[in-house]
Amino acid sequence: MYLCDVPKKLLDTIVFPKDLRNLTQQELPQLAQELRDFIINIVAVKEGHLGASLGVVELTIALHYVFNTPEDILVWDVGHQAYGHKILTGRKDSFHTNRRLGGLSGFPKMKESEYDTFGTGHSSTAISATLGMAIAAQLTGDAVRQHIAVVGDASIASGMAFEALNHAGVTDTNLLVILNDNAIGIDPSVGALKAYLTKVTLDGAPETDNIFEALNFDYSGPVDGHNIAELILELNRLKKIKGPKLLHVITKKGKGLKQAEENQVVYHAPGKFNAETGELLPKSNEKLPPKFQDVFGKTIVELASRNEKIIGITPAMPTGSSLKYLMEEFPNRAFDVGIAEQHAVTFAAGLATQGLQVFCNIYSTFLQRAYDQVIHDVCLQNLPVIFCLDRSGIVGEDGATHHGIFDLAYLRCIPNLIIFAPRNETELRNILYTAQLGLKSPIAIRYPRGRGSILNWEQPFSKIEIGKAEQLKEGKTIAVLTIGPLAGNVKEAVGELSDPEKVACYDMRFVKPLDEELLHKIFKKYNTIITLEDGVVIGGFGSAITEFSAKNKYSNTVKVLGIPDVFPEHGTVRELHDLAGISSEKIKQSLEKLITV
Repeated sequence: MYLCDVPKKLLDTIVFPKDLRNLTQQELPQLAQELRDFIINIVAVKEGHLGASLGVVELTIALHYVFNTPEDILVWDVGHQAYGHKILTGRKDSFHTNRRLGGLSGFPKMKESEYDTFGTGHSSTAISATLGMAIAAQLTGDAVRQHIAVVGDASIASGMAFEALNHAGVTDTNLLVILNDNAIGIDPSVGALKAYLTKVTLDGAPETDNIFEALNFDYSGPVDGHNIAELILELNRLKKIKGPKLLHVITKKGKGLKQAEENQVVYHAPGKFNAETGELLPKSNEKLPPKFQDVFGKTIVELASRNEKIIGITPAMPTGSSLKYLMEEFPNRAFDVGIAEQHAVTFAAGLATQGLQVFCNIYSTFLQRAYDQVIHDVCLQNLPVIFCLDRSGIVGEDGATHHGIFDLAYLRCIPNLIIFAPRNETELRNILYTAQLGLKSPIAIRYPRGRGSILNWEQPFSKIEIGKAEQLKEGKTIAVLTIGPLAGNVKEAVGELSDPEKVACYDMRFVKPLDEELLHKIFKKYNTIITLEDGVVIGGFGSAITEFSAKNKYSNTVKVLGIPDVFPEHGTVRELHDLAGISSEKIKQSLEKLITV
């Protein structure tokens, strides 16, 4: 065969959806296979989210084929499923930069493309946003534009999604909600709605009142989400129906890759794997320190075996938080409440009123969704809920929607709340032990994504005194005050200084209450004090130290290092630390300038 006889891939002919619409409907299954292969081949090498986007390949093609995007508005609820969408909307040639510093975002992002009509990194926002756009079209007299929100079965069970459905049901907006039902988010979906959806198959729905019809939606389906012809037929029909509509689509997460279909939790974001076989690439045999989440997960099981009052709660992240260990060992004492952070916090508060010791494990960025509950239901009533804030600080490639950089600032202003940041695995283990001994107030324990630094971390428990800091290194002229694992960056930086004897290091441990007794000694001994945090500098740990200085009329120089007043983008943790000036190299540079003055 001559090279000119090699058939050109359909995907190579497509830059934007208008090119897709030039294909015949009979060519679309071939395109689906090519798009699926493209995603697999890129993610196998570059890493990222996999299963969700594989599951909606046919749906993605059908939506852009039927609707006139971007004039018709398409919102993907949570960008895990939007890789195919990005590839078909002008970003195919740059998709290899996905989640890399300066490259494409792993989630829909408005400033990246006009086809990304709304930024969606957190779940359950799409219906509200799309309804707003639909009502805006009504107000401006645009009766033609279509508005589509694609929402997963785990996301639609969230309170915010129900609030939007409830509002939309009393409007006559041109709104189409597509329920992408694959029975799994990151972990298997939970709750009563999931139980209802589980009974719905391609053969029909159970003989009960339909919850969506009760909310005044024109319900249709379920349809096979991998049958492009059926999807196109139904989408074209729905375009002609006025008012709010919901199309129930059944899909399989990981579709087209055997291992991803069979092990959907692992292949949600599997890391590197063999694109041909689907097998995960072997991990190094080198013994590594544990992930902070596993220190939490294994320690709470150990404590729960001794203390029958311990309860664990997570909003839809049993694997990511490692609460799965408690769920396996003590299933009656561990609760996955679904994507429902507000409920998780107040549910924890209710349990705490009855004398139970509740560990509420929520990613730092997701606790933002339950701020009123933290204030009104927990702290105002001084209930000793133990918040475990996983993924605090810079999280890396997930980017701006997932960095846990605001927690110190938004929690520090709340009365009654203790805030602690362990610098290593032992400290995390010991604060978990201390908290379950019984505190009179709630506590927030923040720790980062990724691994710690100690191999032999499972040591006997030791009680931590609330509000007490530790000196890590003596020094002569400069004091560096750290919070959390950034103490490791400081240790590395100081070790490379021209005159390390000038620099003292302190792990403050508690942002609230501060160890004021030690702070007085520090301010009386050192002229220059540097604070270091992997959170925003406005209102965070450094602000607490400057407030202490002002309150006590100290005139020392205080330099605050942390995340500047921007939303950091995606990149590796090391790259983003360097940009923020809190990597070991940048800390060293800051210190060298001071010790040579």
